[in-house]
Amino acid sequence: MDRLDNTVRPYAWGSPTAIPGLLGVEPTGEPQAEMWMGAHPGAPSRTARGTLVEVIEADPERELGTKATARFGPRLPFLLKILAAGAPLSLQVHPNLEQAKEGYEDEERRGIPVDAPHRNYKDANHKPELICALTEFDGLCGFRAPVQAADLLDGLGVDSLKPYVDLLHAHPEDAALREVLTAILTADPEEMAHTVAAAAAACDRLGGDYAPYAGIAHHYPGDPGVLAAMLLNHVRLQPGEALFLGAGIPHAYLSGLGVEIMANSDNVLRCGLTPKHVDVPELLRIVRFEPGDPGVLRPEATPDGEEVYETPIDEFRLSRYVLPEGTAPHDLTLPTPQILLCTAGSVHAGDHTLTPGHSVFVPAGETAEVSGAGTVFRATVVA
Repeated sequence: MDRLDNTVRPYAWGSPTAIPGLLGVEPTGEPQAEMWMGAHPGAPSRTARGTLVEVIEADPERELGTKATARFGPRLPFLLKILAAGAPLSLQVHPNLEQAKEGYEDEERRGIPVDAPHRNYKDANHKPELICALTEFDGLCGFRAPVQAADLLDGLGVDSLKPYVDLLHAHPEDAALREVLTAILTADPEEMAHTVAAAAAACDRLGGDYAPYAGIAHHYPGDPGVLAAMLLNHVRLQPGEALFLGAGIPHAYLSGLGVEIMANSDNVLRCGLTPKHVDVPELLRIVRFEPGDPGVLRPEATPDGEEVYETPIDEFRLSRYVLPEGTAPHDLTLPTPQILLCTAGSVHAGDHTLTPGHSVFVPAGETAEVSGAGTVFRATVVA
């Protein structure tokens, strides 16, 4: 197995202290948002044999296994991250596989450069993802019932929000949510900025359930995404709890440290809380306007001590082992590729000792035993 040397991405929303704290190193003072583990060309992990991209390209079937290569192609189909949100991320959705293929082919046909700021589809893949909390973790996930969203907006006592409240009461659930999100995102920017400012002041004054939106407005003053965020469920995960985010589900991470895994894609359509491009017509085509419970996941234990986060897709499978002191080694050998990530304690993986934030890549079929006292996350695929 290969010890991984991983890149930390310094996005502006990142916490300056959370990832350094996990790694046990001094903060640099700069934001440290995501540490990437995998073979994404934007920041591939490095090994003693070269980058993980180079290692896999040299012999895909040896590294990934015959079944995974046949099913997903000669590339690692997932990207594992440690994510540290010090400020809210953009409110966003991801396309399903068919929408991603159609969107990518359309933009290729129209000759839009892949790095153009108004480009929506960087690749032809979908991007389901799972976030598992390492600390208390706040996020937004999926739509509230329209009547709940109406009550939240109405409780602010802001006159210019009354049309949105009326729309939420006037239509069937899916239609109401579509109408209101469309109205928010297409409103006159100057008028919207005044409405958001008034809503933010009310959130500050009222606190309680409104406190998360006051924080969002502090980071994104005047952004229509502040009101869009109030249409969504606010979720607070405890350590070990997770959220699965499928295609079309609007979401945003607000604060906290977590382990994130996703299909290997960069396709994001933004709804707000960002200075970046918002393509409203394409966004409205992708969003699933279905209210519902965000569905907090808790791991399901297997007889051998593995705790699995069940999801409906095959590009990734995330689980963890919580190893008490003195337990016998666990055999983690699989016919699929794996990344093992330590998040607590000290874990022995083959000849490597892993402390928090450190990881190894295990080629398909390679013997993999773990022991020690700590927590190790296992990322692999279903092939």
